[in-house]
Amino acid sequence: MDLLQALNWRYATKKMDPTKAVPEAKVQRILEAIRMTATSSGLQPYEIIVVTNKEVRTKIQAAASNQAQITEGSHLLVFAAWNDYTADRINMMFDYNNEVRGFVNEGAEAYRQMLLKNYPAKGPEVNFQHAAKQSYIALGTALIAAAEQEVDATPMEGFNPPAVDEILGLASRGLRSTVLLPLGYREADKDWLVNMKKVRRTNDKFMTEVK
Repeated sequence: MDLLQALNWRYATKKMDPTKAVPEAKVQRILEAIRMTATSSGLQPYEIIVVTNKEVRTKIQAAASNQAQITEGSHLLVFAAWNDYTADRINMMFDYNNEVRGFVNEGAEAYRQMLLKNYPAKGPEVNFQHAAKQSYIALGTALIAAAEQEVDATPMEGFNPPAVDEILGLASRGLRSTVLLPLGYREADKDWLVNMKKVRRTNDKFMTEVK
């Protein structure tokens, strides 16, 4: 499938086949696409927790309105944003940048100082909300990558973040969960949504061209 065919093929799968596991190579391709996603200032202010343990996923399911895809799929991706932009985190990313590129860029160093001055001063909640938005950019990439691999994926906001944070021990890592993404394969004969026509607004009602 080309990109647009893949996007037309995908939908928010309601019933996944618990007997079918996503091959590791496909999961790794989806994860690599997430890793390559653009982020503000290149800070990558979130992490991905890949949960395959059935017992852990059952606990998360209980904290997510018992949505079945969490345990019917073979993998659960938990997007977890930084709880704050700290000087240590900002410096870590800029130092890593210099290490990978093998040199120090004056413009980048000036930008580092600007972030160090502005970001920590905003406070943890404002910074978390900004980081959470970055994780949603990655979610979009994940959905496209999964469709390209013909893997079903169902994004979920309907869960109790503090409960999921506790299950996964995220607070001690300075992280807060933002969105869940089960990966698996649709069980077409049991999914009421599978044959529904995809509905999106037409271009004239969705896009405005400014010339």
